[in-house]
Amino acid sequence: MDEQTPFALIEDAIERFRRGEMVIICDDEDRENEGDLAIAADKVTP
Repeated sequence: MDEQTPFALIEDAIERFRRGEMVIICDDEDRENEGDLAIAADKVTP
């Protein structure tokens, strides 16, 4: 993530998935303008 945009690069999001971190995937501002929480399934324990 850089100082010019509040959003991470796709490559950064993929790396966060690999580390087991949660990522927020944002919808387009002109649509519902919502976000979805996502995490790699193999990193989650019940």
